[in-house]
Amino acid sequence: MSSLSNLQNAAGARTDSFRKGRGRGSGNGKTAGKGMKGQGAHSHTKKNGYEGGQTPIARRLPKFGFRKSHKNRRIVYVAVNLDRLNAFKDGETVNAVTLREKNIIKKEFDGVKILGKGTLSKKLIVEAKAFSASAKKAIEDKGGEAKVIE
Repeated sequence: MSSLSNLQNAAGARTDSFRKGRGRGSGNGKTAGKGMKGQGAHSHTKKNGYEGGQTPIARRLPKFGFRKSHKNRRIVYVAVNLDRLNAFKDGETVNAVTLREKNIIKKEFDGVKILGKGTLSKKLIVEAKAFSASAKKAIEDKGGEAKVIE
């Protein structure tokens, strides 16, 4: 049974008996190890993120994400299905400029890729960065041409 005369710390409790700022005789009195004046001497004035005059990490890093180098960047194509190409006249040349004029695409990104969804009813000369196998076959079956541009 415990009483005030035989109190002990619980097992595993911190038993640090060092008391800062309890007079010069304690070995850590007066400024309690914080030195004289200055920012570090005041407990409530530490600036969050302050790195001692060095540019803080929050200012060294970019604010709105980042992109890997352009060498590793994935290529973004605008996909255009075959059935959308029926908006052109027979024998016409279709490329990114003419697709934009007809409002089929809004932006070109890294290029236009023609996909094979739908049916093509006209003979067209199509110039694009990439073609799916089925789209290329469908264009050539109608007597058109599928030109890959760089």
